[in-house]
Amino acid sequence: MPKLAEKKSTETDCKLCPKFTQTFMMLGKKWNGLIIEVLLEEPTLRFKDIANAITKCSDRVLCERLKELEDEQIVVRNTYPDSSRVDYALTERGRELAPVMKAVHDWSDKWC
Repeated sequence: MPKLAEKKSTETDCKLCPKFTQTFMMLGKKWNGLIIEVLLEEPTLRFKDIANAITKCSDRVLCERLKELEDEQIVVRNTYPDSSRVDYALTERGRELAPVMKAVHDWSDKWC
């Protein structure tokens, strides 16, 4: 029982900013960072091109993650009239993650 009490005490002592928590929940979700990175390198890509760049992510999961990023207004899904063409691009909000992604690159170059 003491461990449960310790854990409860720690949870109440540590309060993180809700916006910070929300951001890390989105960025920390598996594959989201890689999707953002791929779209930073190529501003507009079709689903198959994103899938080819992130080969270990299943199509089902990639579809889910793109929808989630679309809901967060990080990614926009573009459709074209009289065509079955669909592509994806970063929104302004998504493009503003470029310095964050560069900082992650810099950190990983130094420490990984």
